Amino acid sequence: MNLFDIIGPIMTGPSSSHTAGAVRIGNATLSLFGKKPDRAVIRLYNSFSKTGKGHGTDKALIAGLLGFAPDDKRIINAPEEAKKIGFQVKVEFIGGDPEHHPNTAEIIVYHGDEKMEVIGRSIGGGRIIISRVDGYETFYTGEYHGLMTIHNDVPGVVSQVTGSLAKVKVNIAYMRLYRKRKGSKVMMIIDTDNPIPSEVMNMLNNNSNIEKTVILNRK
Repeated sequence: MNLFDIIGPIMTGPSSSHTAGAVRIGNATLSLFGKKPDRAVIRLYNSFSKTGKGHGTDKALIAGLLGFAPDDKRIINAPEEAKKIGFQVKVEFIGGDPEHHPNTAEIIVYHGDEKMEVIGRSIGGGRIIISRVDGYETFYTGEYHGLMTIHNDVPGVVSQVTGSLAKVKVNIAYMRLYRKRKGSKVMMIIDTDNPIPSEVMNMLNNNSNIEKTVILNRK
């Protein structure tokens, strides 16, 4: 156990799980989506639903989608901040669901016709796990810089992605691939020790087998 586990993160709000963790779920969703959403639906389950109002979990999730850090003083006014920029958010307190972790949020973000569905859970001390993205079962923590791709399940794509990172001297910490079935589209999330320069996007956009590339920013 380290000091962070004992005292928790630097944050605004009463609870590392219900507030700081919620902000980071929002941050992670924003990073994975790769652009600012113009509207969102947030669904809270179990403890998040039961005590979310008191702990400001709904506000924290909105703050995360706005790109605020866990210690940002604007968290308490996040719904008002969203209205200022025309970001429409609907929050639903679903209640108990044994299929979900006690601190679970489902977030659906939209930008025009583009849509992404994310399920995240807060596991204590401000730490999170994004466990599902658009139907892919994932394990994304947002603790590292990184890269996400969605690509065809064919040979050579992974080597091109890792080769591109090597060219810009970015070191890989972890790499995970997720697919719904053999031959389906693959979601790959790579955690890296250092930030990824934007030129990597140009290297990968030329590959017709790669449908989407997003540089993930650590908060």
